[in-house]
Amino acid sequence: MTETAPIAVVTGGTAGIGRSTVRAFADAGYDVAVLARGEAGLDAAVAEVRERGRRGLGIPTDVADGGAVDAALDRVETELGPVEVWVNCAFVGALAYFWDTSPEEFDRMTDVTYRGQVHGTRAALRVMRPRDAGVIVNVSSSLAHRGIPLQAAYCGAKHAVKGFTESLITELAATGSRVRIGLVTLPGVNTTQFDWNLNRMPGHPMPVAPIYQPEVGAAAILEQARHPRRNVWVGLPTAYTILGNRIAPGFLDWYLGRTGVTSQQTDRAAPRHGSNVFDARDQDVDRGAHGAFDDQAHSRDVVSTLSTTVGRQVGNAVGAGLAALGHVLDLLP
Repeated sequence: MTETAPIAVVTGGTAGIGRSTVRAFADAGYDVAVLARGEAGLDAAVAEVRERGRRGLGIPTDVADGGAVDAALDRVETELGPVEVWVNCAFVGALAYFWDTSPEEFDRMTDVTYRGQVHGTRAALRVMRPRDAGVIVNVSSSLAHRGIPLQAAYCGAKHAVKGFTESLITELAATGSRVRIGLVTLPGVNTTQFDWNLNRMPGHPMPVAPIYQPEVGAAAILEQARHPRRNVWVGLPTAYTILGNRIAPGFLDWYLGRTGVTSQQTDRAAPRHGSNVFDARDQDVDRGAHGAFDDQAHSRDVVSTLSTTVGRQVGNAVGAGLAALGHVLDLLP
């Protein structure tokens, strides 16, 4: 184990995409700090980091509390070292009509899912900007581009994350900073979210198909940290949701009104652990990364693979072209 490994922080790293992201960074040689609420989930996530030969640090943190996030960052820098990558992945959600969601529940989902990313980004920038180095990855969703029924709070929060991140991209560019921030935009994923989100519908919550495994999202997040871009789309449904909404938003209003409620529910037997909106559901029992839909979930994604590979190749070609042009100009009288 080396003390000079790069250090990554993952919020919401005890379950679902966050848990898979913790594993992916540890596998890639990072020391990883995990910020989340559930003690059992934190212990298990840190153990997995250490099993991979890396240093792990679990810090009980409610990302809706900006002061707690700042304190967690200070502890990471003291105990592990300078943070090079910060991943904002924590969220809480619901499957309920807006009018069946209390103001307190809606505010809480917004505080965690949107303001949690704001708090994480602010903390990361506090140390990255003076060093003029670092990468922040904000985990987004196709629902940042297209609202669907039963997820008003989540959709609103993810729309806000997108706008917030795009604004920061321009501010970092305006100030000449080399700190990078970007989005990873995900489709429906087979995570524990659907076992513990707030549910006021008759069926068991499920992701909108096609469904992907959390490791697919984690791979895209790791790629974004290593080769930052403005936005990485993951999954074919992300692409057709975003593009379809640009072309025919009215049609999607009609279509989702007819199908969006039933497509997010299933009659199959699946575990329920209560709602995690206010209380962690991996406090006493580790829930892992996967939900109940392994048999339906894809473990590979052509869209993110092509977009990141092609994006790097184009970027390299443009960079080489500019370098060649600069060399030619230097030779001119």
